[in-house]
Amino acid sequence: MNRSRIEGLFDQRSSAARAVVLVGVLVGDLLLVHRPSGGRDWGLAAAGILLCAAAGRWAFGALVALSGLLVVAHTLGSDIVPALKVLAAVTLFELSVREYGRRPVAGAAVLALAVAVNRLADLPGELPSVLYKTGIVAGLPLLMGGYVRVTRDAARAARAHAEQEEARAGQRLLAARAAERTTIARELHDLVAHHVSSMVLRVGVARHVVPDTVDARVIEVLDDLHSSGSEALADLRRLVAVLRDPDSVAAAGTASALVTPGALPAALESVLEGSRRAGLAVTAAVDPVLARLDAVRGLAVLRLVQEGLANAAKHAGPGARAELTVRVADDAAVHLTLQDDGAGRPGVSAPGPSGHGLIGMRERVDLFGGRLDAGPTPRGWRLTAELPALRVPSALPALPALPAPPAPPASVRVREQTP
Repeated sequence: MNRSRIEGLFDQRSSAARAVVLVGVLVGDLLLVHRPSGGRDWGLAAAGILLCAAAGRWAFGALVALSGLLVVAHTLGSDIVPALKVLAAVTLFELSVREYGRRPVAGAAVLALAVAVNRLADLPGELPSVLYKTGIVAGLPLLMGGYVRVTRDAARAARAHAEQEEARAGQRLLAARAAERTTIARELHDLVAHHVSSMVLRVGVARHVVPDTVDARVIEVLDDLHSSGSEALADLRRLVAVLRDPDSVAAAGTASALVTPGALPAALESVLEGSRRAGLAVTAAVDPVLARLDAVRGLAVLRLVQEGLANAAKHAGPGARAELTVRVADDAAVHLTLQDDGAGRPGVSAPGPSGHGLIGMRERVDLFGGRLDAGPTPRGWRLTAELPALRVPSALPALPALPAPPAPPASVRVREQTP
């Protein structure tokens, strides 16, 4: 039995249940152990039981009445005086558990006075015995009830304090995350977005000042650079807005990071066209069912294809070919395969510095509980990913921190896109 259930036994809401249990025990004692000798004793016992049962609602009044009933029973020479003392002590315990202040002390004084009145004939010779019995009948229930009450209230205060500390810790964490997002957003805006904007502006100027005699392919490259830079700048602005205030951006409907239903095939085709313009010969087989994919996994598929094709265009070498296959299985899982023939070709330039492309792809796939494999093959480089169908739990667990992947051996060429 845990602590909360034990505390619940002495809660005020359980007073009626406690009274019923105690009354049942005392009735069993009167029927099986200390049977009253006559109708008068049965009447006194019934009155005591009713008063004890009423303690669940009127503890102080029931205690005063039981103290008076105890004096009456002793005066009449009843045999159930010990049972009435137990009932009075239980009622005093109930009063001490439930209330602070003077009422429990006053109730204990009334009960002690009743016990002393019943022993007046033994005074002063039996004074130590009378004081001891008075302390047992009236003092012990008062102390026990007070101890239970203080312990219960201390446990409640400790739980409330722990909840407050947890709430404060959550607020501090949210504040720290907000400050971190603000710092990242500021750096993105002041550094990255500034330079991208400057490059887009310069490419636009170059496009307009080049003479008409320049090769048309140069014009096409400049147009492509201007278009890609403008899209990157728009994405950066959306990202900065999301980092600064995610709630307001989402409420305004401007956080268009997700791919809308049905737009994924067109978005993939746009990425493929960009890779072809960069010199990578790409063939693709895209499952038409992909148009009905949910927006969350659709964005993941789009980002995986973007990163994979960017790595292939960067590392596979000139004239390389790539094959992309994206299909949706019967269990709604998405399977993506990207194979290029550049890794085993002679004359391929050495790879550039390692970035964070593969790490980001692994993290993105791990969010879905999927699997990603990437590495060299006899034909070149192969990337495979599997995104299982979404399972939405009732409470989303915290995602574990992903360990950094081990450094690849020098003999294996790392395929990364620098940030």
